[in-house]
Amino acid sequence: MVYFFDSSALVKAYVQENGSAWVLQLCALAARDRIYLASVTGVEVISALVRKRKSGGFADVDLTIALGKFRSDFVRNFSRLDVSDRLIQIAMQLAETHALRGYDAVQLAAARTIWQQRALMGQSVLIFVSADAALNTAASVEGLLADDPNAYP
Repeated sequence: MVYFFDSSALVKAYVQENGSAWVLQLCALAARDRIYLASVTGVEVISALVRKRKSGGFADVDLTIALGKFRSDFVRNFSRLDVSDRLIQIAMQLAETHALRGYDAVQLAAARTIWQQRALMGQSVLIFVSADAALNTAASVEGLLADDPNAYP
């Protein structure tokens, strides 16, 4: 299978929370195939991990391990789509259409772009993975298959 993870789903691979086991299982299974990310996901995941430490959800040593693992995975294990002017135009339209937050619209624009490219080449289905219900709804309206790690305890 081929997946697109937004940051709300991907962070679950580095922090123990609801849906973490499912995300880790998908990451292991997808190692044979592919996991796509928007390049901004790197910033979002680092931010989420550091904020979690600041709020007391991580010990310093756990944060260091999580950051190191994520940085390694980000370079080695994920296919990334850079944010371009065209992607921003698509994201602006999606934000307007679905009343999405800014980076959520960028995530959906990236996923939709990859999904369309894969469809044109006759490649397998892309599954959009997000822990944000509103974003998953927008992805479904846009024609993507969406799944929420929070549905898997």
